[in-house]
Amino acid sequence: MITIYHNPKCRKSRAGLEYLKAKGVEFEIREYIREGITVEELRSMIDKLGIKPSELVRTQEDYYKENYRGKTLNDEAWLEALAAYPRLIRRPVIVKDNRAVLADPPERTDKLGI
Repeated sequence: MITIYHNPKCRKSRAGLEYLKAKGVEFEIREYIREGITVEELRSMIDKLGIKPSELVRTQEDYYKENYRGKTLNDEAWLEALAAYPRLIRRPVIVKDNRAVLADPPERTDKLGI
């Protein structure tokens, strides 16, 4: 199963969604900002991406600049922050089975064999 963690207001996320549609594959859309996201979901996503939680943070987001810039957080604190304020999550994230990519640009999705 393929899942796209999607923000419909984000141009890059919409591009990732259109890329999947153009591939003609079945996928699930997970609107994580509207629906919320758990620490466990984030932990699984980060494991599949092969990155640290801090690497999933959108540092250009105003909320990040106002609350986190210049601070050193451990992995668990970043997971809590991302779950509490999901707009901080870089997007789109596309997951297929036990692997995932940050699909910016959308062609990175090809690394998943889609």
